[in-house]
Amino acid sequence: MAAVQCISFCKPFGTKMAFSPSSFALAISRTIHPTFKTSRSLPKVSISRSNRVVPAVIAKESADGATVSTTDAFDLTYLEGNSWLWEVGGLSILVDPVLVGTLDFGISWLYEASKKILKNFQLNELPEVDCLLITQSLDDHCHLKTLRPLSEKFPNLKVIATPNAKALLDPLFSNVTYLECGQSSVIEAKNGSQVLIRATAGPVLGPPWQRPENGYLVISPQGQLTLYYEPHCSYNEEFLGKQRADIVITPVIKQLLPNFTLVSGQEDAVQLAKLLHAKFIVPMNNGDMDSKGLLASLVSAEGTIESFKELLSKELPEAVVLEPTPGVPLRIPPPSDQA
Repeated sequence: MAAVQCISFCKPFGTKMAFSPSSFALAISRTIHPTFKTSRSLPKVSISRSNRVVPAVIAKESADGATVSTTDAFDLTYLEGNSWLWEVGGLSILVDPVLVGTLDFGISWLYEASKKILKNFQLNELPEVDCLLITQSLDDHCHLKTLRPLSEKFPNLKVIATPNAKALLDPLFSNVTYLECGQSSVIEAKNGSQVLIRATAGPVLGPPWQRPENGYLVISPQGQLTLYYEPHCSYNEEFLGKQRADIVITPVIKQLLPNFTLVSGQEDAVQLAKLLHAKFIVPMNNGDMDSKGLLASLVSAEGTIESFKELLSKELPEAVVLEPTPGVPLRIPPPSDQA
């Protein structure tokens, strides 16, 4: 399995495929059947440098049938909600997977949600996974219905997670690294390349003295690209102001309860992109689920991708917005391949 070392940096697919504070209410964040293939064989997405939404479409293969492959390229597959599959440097990283059954926080009579597109997705359709990345301890990120069978499918799976999820993950996985803000793990792929994952501070889901949940910076093997991900658009400006990220994956549409923001977005997402000097913003709509129950009826959305794009154009005009299509790998090549 992959070799891991912990470091502290701060104080205390060849064809186109269809492919979550102290209470539960504060925890709510948010059919095509895909043939799921590893994107290690996929060509890159064509990217425009203008400030517009670029559809996540797969470029054609080269004339001789070969596909483009670079160590530092990121292949990003959105699995709806907060779930992703990222591939970089020969590593496959599964993020906050909710892939089995519905999302209900254990109280389905009050709230229950399912995916809109990947309704029939099966766990056995996943390619081999090298690392499981967990941002938060709540059900829409640390989903036991998914993690139990996943631990059986990949018994030696390397897990990187927030310490807040320890009570949930320790009974299932034996190879878990818990990261506080500023700590990092280096994951080594079978091909010898190394990917660094550094934890950042996410939202505080509970009393002010509680440990924040996590966001992450993921740095490609040769350091050409850095990706930032945090699924609530909640961040520590002082810490992130010292960081840089080429790719920012963030919600851009706000999710609101009466007098409370569940998930931030819009101008907060713009400021996040500015703070990190982002070149590419990949918006996620983690509230776009088929949901039912009393609590679901109380959640409202504010803003659109178009209104975010307009705000972004005034503050960071050179940034490119890349809309992911659920189940379709989106390739972002390193700078050397973008010219």
